[in-house]
Amino acid sequence: MVATAITPEPASRPAVEIRVDGRAVTAHAGEPLLDALRRDGVHVPTLCHLAHLTPTGACRLCVVEVEGQRNLVPSCAFPVAAGMVVHTHSQRAQRARKTIVELLLADHPDDCLYCVRAGDCDLATLARELGVRERRYRGTAAAIEHHIDASSPALLRDPAKCILCGKCVRVCEEVQGVAAIDFIGRGCKTTVGTAFDQGLNVSTCISCGQCINVCPTGALREVSHLKLVTDALADPRRVAVVQHAPSISVTLAETLGLPADADAAGILNAALRRLGFTHVFDTSFAADLTIMEEASELVQRISRGGPLPMMTSCSPGWVAWVEQAVPDLLPHLSTCKSPQQMLGAVIKRVWAERNALLPEDVFSVSIMPCTAKKAEAARPEMAPDGVPDVDAVLTTRELLRLIKLRGLDITRLAPEPADSPYGERSSAGKLFGVTGGVAEAALRTAYRLVTGTELPLSELKELRGLDGVKELHVKVGDLALGVAVVNGLKNAGPLLDAVRAGRRPDLVFIEVMTCPGGCIAGGGQPLGADLDAVRARMRSLYAIDATSELRTSHDNAQVKALYEEVLGAPLGHESHRLLHTHYAPRAVDC
Repeated sequence: MVATAITPEPASRPAVEIRVDGRAVTAHAGEPLLDALRRDGVHVPTLCHLAHLTPTGACRLCVVEVEGQRNLVPSCAFPVAAGMVVHTHSQRAQRARKTIVELLLADHPDDCLYCVRAGDCDLATLARELGVRERRYRGTAAAIEHHIDASSPALLRDPAKCILCGKCVRVCEEVQGVAAIDFIGRGCKTTVGTAFDQGLNVSTCISCGQCINVCPTGALREVSHLKLVTDALADPRRVAVVQHAPSISVTLAETLGLPADADAAGILNAALRRLGFTHVFDTSFAADLTIMEEASELVQRISRGGPLPMMTSCSPGWVAWVEQAVPDLLPHLSTCKSPQQMLGAVIKRVWAERNALLPEDVFSVSIMPCTAKKAEAARPEMAPDGVPDVDAVLTTRELLRLIKLRGLDITRLAPEPADSPYGERSSAGKLFGVTGGVAEAALRTAYRLVTGTELPLSELKELRGLDGVKELHVKVGDLALGVAVVNGLKNAGPLLDAVRAGRRPDLVFIEVMTCPGGCIAGGGQPLGADLDAVRARMRSLYAIDATSELRTSHDNAQVKALYEEVLGAPLGHESHRLLHTHYAPRAVDC
């Protein structure tokens, strides 16, 4: 498993020749030996290694023999040198790896049958590969009583299953810049936890779930809403409806082995109906609705005066971070709800009434690539009169578990359209699943609102890609708009510092995606995705956009109808009541 941290490729190094298991291999001088081995197709196990981050050599599972070295060396942290002779799977190296795994298992719970990672656990996989068939050691930590931290509305921590690999700590600090967890205690009492070992709910955790994506065991997992959903599907008194996020269909296509540019939205619609949902809606419709409100809000702030730059509010992890880390910038956040919450509000307050239902009669489910969406749905602002706009949020992983639970072979399903209304979407709404997509969609509509004509550029390539910060300056009528896109939360800090200091008066709009790559690499996506998978999902969304006949949110006929029949106009009274919210500073204990 590798992290989805997005960093530039390392500088080129001179090519050298080394020998690996008796074969000549070309490598680059000074690069980590593990990188050279993997590139050559040699599998060396590891539990602590994160691609694109400085290696720590903490787990020592990647040890190999290098001639001339007295001890085994960790290949993740050992630099390549010309003429090096390496033995990757010598008896000595294999014995060391097996012993390390046996020692880890000495303190590990024996509840694999019940663990959420059963069948998908890196530690169990290594034990099987290395031939560990009995418990040869018993550790004292196994007798220590650990308590599961269930304080967060999105994440669960089970310290008993932690193997101290440090991946979660590094991703939280080095990739996300949050540092909600760290190593605490000393010696054999060392654990991973929050400051003062309190619950995640009072820490700086933003519920992004990137820690889950790199955890090799079941020590971290999402709060499951599966039972809530299955109970609702079986309850004849509830009408169960569902929406699915823009990135879910391309992830499902990847899971099904479809071509890289395929969109499995139709298959997803069919599968959700087979699971028992009475109505299936597309969150991309609400992304179009978000753009209508957000672009209008931007134009209003520019023309009438308002806090600039305006910052997007679609990513709940980013919103939580602003509330706790930079609350002075809260006025810069768009007041728009996220697409999930907008569609949830429309379903509960508009669709339900049209179908002679009370809001509490409808059980509204969303399928999201993001664990932070669980926390967002649980916010009190998202439950007017005590009735939540979204009752349950399933991650992509939970959706796949539900499909397996119901014994559904989705490869045999014929594609079906989403339900109308709230099923039609533009490809601009579909771009919400990728970093830069919200800004690109907003610019297409803002340009139309100001000039009355369509943006001449069909693609805004400056806003695309995986760079940490991307910028574009575009002329919209008489206005010069500076737009910045932040890919990954940690990259937001330097840009915000520049805005605070007045060094960036050119910027009027900033998009921030919490997870590197955007929702396509969210904390609720299938485990084990690497950078190649993230890039493939990105290409899929852009391919969908390039071939779509409807590419702008303002041309979505169903969005227009919603305004004509219910909302009136963007930023109007009814729009504000249903589609906008407010944010407040959030105090944490550290």
